[in-house]
Order: sequence, then C-alpha cells, then structure tokens
Amino acid sequence: MNVNIPKLALCIGLCFVFAFAGSTFTPVPGSDWYYHVLNKPSWNPPDWLFPPAWSLLFLLMGIALYLVVQQYSKETKIRGALIVFGAQLLLNLGWSAAFFGLHSPVLAMVVIVLLWLAIVLTIVKFRAVSPMAGNLLIPYLMWVTFASFLNFTIVQLN
Repeated sequence: MNVNIPKLALCIGLCFVFAFAGSTFTPVPGSDWYYHVLNKPSWNPPDWLFPPAWSLLFLLMGIALYLVVQQYSKETKIRGALIVFGAQLLLNLGWSAAFFGLHSPVLAMVVIVLLWLAIVLTIVKFRAVSPMAGNLLIPYLMWVTFASFLNFTIVQLN
C-alpha cells in the first residue's frame, strides 16, 4: 500500500487541531483550577496520563480518517462516514467546553453520551469503507466509555 504522506499528515493534523482546541479548556497539571477542586473517585487516572492518552487517540483518529479518505471513489461513497466523523470531533470538543469551560459536569455528561453514540456510528461507517479504520477507533471508544463512567461519578460526588 502506497502511503500519501501529505494526505496522511493533513488527516492527522486536522484531528490535532481539535485536540489543541479542546486542550485550551483543560487545566494545567498541578494547578488548583476547577478540575482539581472537584471530588473525584479513587480510580481517577493521574493528571499526567491524559495528555499522552489523548495524543495517541487523536493520532489513531487521524490514521483512521486517512484510511477512509484513501478509499474514496465514485463507487465508494464516504460522505456519510466523514459527516459522522466530523460530528464526533465537534462533540469531543464540546465535552471539553462543557466540563472545563462551563464547569458543568452535568452538561458534559449529556455531551459524552452523544459523543459515545457518535463514535459507535463512526466505527460502523468507517468499517463499511475500511475495516482497519473502524478498528483503529476501538481504543477511543473504550477510553470514552471509561471517561463516561468517570464523568458520571464526578456528577454523583459533586
């Protein structure tokens, strides 16, 4: 398989634009900002884990997007897959805005449920075009499933 490096870089770069946009809402590790004063469960991951975990997930999203875009032809319609993918990127950003920007774990809980559904739909749509692309999003779904339980628990504790 020939890799179109500029197209791959563009797909990964697009995903990291959303990663960067979402990170503008998040606290600096070690600060006493909003997130750090919330009551959290004992199983809450350490702060240092979030940046590398999200970086890996956004990288996988970019590669998955590339694999789908590479399959474009008149016979393979990818528009629906790309729309759902874009929606989940926006919902991902919306979660950061709701939780960290608006300080609303309750609103964030609503957004993360929608995000989870959008990821499932993206996996289904991507798998129809490229099974590998859909499979690359499974770690993302697993992480957001965990994050959903964490979000729910934070709502309960606060």
